[in-house]
Amino acid sequence: MSLKIRLARGGSKKRPVYRIVVADARSPRDGRFIEKIGTYNPMLAKDSESRVVLDLEKAKEWIAKGAQPTDRVLRFLDAAGLVKRAPRNNPEKAVPGDKAKERAAKKAEKAGEAA
Repeated sequence: MSLKIRLARGGSKKRPVYRIVVADARSPRDGRFIEKIGTYNPMLAKDSESRVVLDLEKAKEWIAKGAQPTDRVLRFLDAAGLVKRAPRNNPEKAVPGDKAKERAAKKAEKAGEAA
């Protein structure tokens, strides 16, 4: 059985509150879970202590048993100093697409003609 430590959404429309749960990877996002190990409230200020509440001992136990945290939960665990998360870098994301390059070339050409 493949285990995940992930977020399960709660709260009302446009007011999300998440539970940090350990669940079977095959179960639905808000469905059956094995254990709740914390909460995450993105509506609170980033410096608020109750924004992320996480039982680190339980998380440590589940990781030792082979549970894989999702990327967002891995960020929380990294901030708590439990697991090291490698920073991601996608320099290709900042490169403009082909159409944008064509528009920029046409704009530069027009600016060159006008001057």
